[in-house]
Amino acid sequence: MLIVCLLGSLLFSLYSNTTFQHFSLSQWVTIYSMIAAVLILEHFTFQLPPEGNRQSMDSSIYLAALFVFGVGQSMFILLVSCLISLVYNRSILWWKHTLNFSIYTFMIAGASLTFKLFGGITGQFDIDNLAAYSLALAVYFTINVLFVGIYYYLMYKGTLYEFVKNILQDTIFAYMGTLLLSIVLVLLINGSRSFGLFLFLAIGMLLSHAFRQLFRMYYEMSEKANLDQRTGLYSHSFFEEKLDEFIRQSNESGPPISLVMLDVDDFKKYNDEFGHPQGDRLLGFIGKMIKEACEPKGFFAARYGGEEFSIIMPGFAIGEAKSFMDALRKKTNDTPFDGVDVFPHGCVSFSAGIVEIRQESFDKSQWIDWADRALYMAKSKGKNTVVLFGDEVHLPRSLEQDINELEQQIRIFLSKDVYTYKHSKRVFSYAVDMADILGLNEEDRRLLVLGALVHDVGKLEIPRDILNKKTRLSQEEWEIVKKHVLWGKEFMLVSEKFKDLVPLVELHHERYDGKGYPHGLKGTAIPRLARLLCVIDSFDAMTTERPYQKTKSYREAIEELRACRGTQFDPLLADHFIGYIETKLVHIDSARLAASEAAASTDEA
Repeated sequence: MLIVCLLGSLLFSLYSNTTFQHFSLSQWVTIYSMIAAVLILEHFTFQLPPEGNRQSMDSSIYLAALFVFGVGQSMFILLVSCLISLVYNRSILWWKHTLNFSIYTFMIAGASLTFKLFGGITGQFDIDNLAAYSLALAVYFTINVLFVGIYYYLMYKGTLYEFVKNILQDTIFAYMGTLLLSIVLVLLINGSRSFGLFLFLAIGMLLSHAFRQLFRMYYEMSEKANLDQRTGLYSHSFFEEKLDEFIRQSNESGPPISLVMLDVDDFKKYNDEFGHPQGDRLLGFIGKMIKEACEPKGFFAARYGGEEFSIIMPGFAIGEAKSFMDALRKKTNDTPFDGVDVFPHGCVSFSAGIVEIRQESFDKSQWIDWADRALYMAKSKGKNTVVLFGDEVHLPRSLEQDINELEQQIRIFLSKDVYTYKHSKRVFSYAVDMADILGLNEEDRRLLVLGALVHDVGKLEIPRDILNKKTRLSQEEWEIVKKHVLWGKEFMLVSEKFKDLVPLVELHHERYDGKGYPHGLKGTAIPRLARLLCVIDSFDAMTTERPYQKTKSYREAIEELRACRGTQFDPLLADHFIGYIETKLVHIDSARLAASEAAASTDEA
């Protein structure tokens, strides 16, 4: 850009040294009228392919001035009009005005040199010099197209040849129409000066309006071909095309890109219950929610197929992407929609998987597959959740069979109380991490991990209407709920293999100060792993999301743990768990900050 501006300034100084002393008053009036015409036509710019390429008919004015008065006067008109535009159009950055001025200087200088080389003479239009006029227009057009092609090549990468070819295919008639009008303007100026210029300006404004309408329809048709009509998002095929482009940009320039695959939970159940027309309305509702959230961020959102959607997040690291998707998921949960009672969560929900695309030469199908795997994991965790690719829980093989066996028991919650199922899975994940942090031996690790998975299994005995009650429980109902620890104990005693899990299932609601249930045990009378499970269970209960209800943030829940250490919770175990959660938050905040800085640097560029 700097080189173009410097060379443009040099060309301007070489070609703008023509004397103005011999100009008559009528000629000066015509020149200043042409400056006014340039400013008016700049107001009537119209969009040309590729996207972001705008064109006005001001080139006709510059070329006509070149043919009638000479290159110096054409440069003078360019300089004055650019200075006026710089003053009143401050929404455009100054360097863009400078770059625009330099490019026009190249085009005018190239056209002037060609015009003179082939015998062109300024003044009256001479049909015998038609070749000089034609070649000057061709050079002006070629320089223009090359600069536009180079700009889009540098901005969006790809092949310069492809950009230039597309410009020639889609916009050549608009360009050539603008340039040929310069010859018409020469004839009008020589014939009737100011009136001829006025007549040209009227024609130019009408043509600019016609081009606006023509290319508006062009873009509407292109957009319609790339849109999914049911959801208002982009189509699957256009998503595949854009993903290639984004991956190429990431490989070349380095900013992270997060890819999200999301799926509407239990959509088939809703469709079967209310029919396909209402199912289509639900898809439109989800599409609107996604579009409203993604457009301000510059994300690319598409309907991938059926009830599955995809989002490309340029400049967003995986931590920031998860925060965004969790916020969108919660907003979707909290937005009313007809018939949500049929859903297990009692609201519209989706599951999502996220993968971060980095500077690695993988095919796009690899990234889509990884995001899909994370989505599958989100589904297996009880749905209505967001999972990052690579966030798997790694356990010794000796535990896998026991985990699979116990998981079959808690799966019953999916039909009775999906929140208890998801809560059990999250507590299980926390327990896996805490076993590593505390350096537990294999036996204690097994007890903590398996006990965390089934600690609420006794809730299967609680009546469904109490378990899913949205209002405050009565004292009688609360007493029933408290019995779940004893019912859970009975479940565990049935199996000889898992009866050693009884202390965790029965005692995870005992408090460190002796005010818990069912036995009111105090301090170290409560087994250590049950005390730890109490901390984990309470933290997740505080941060569990439910539709239309406020949820404690991680930081708010940490403050609650600190406030209750020594009363409800074992202080030492609470401190270990707080440290673990704070470490997770640091990683999330670091990823969020890195993504924000990357987005900011992209905006500045």
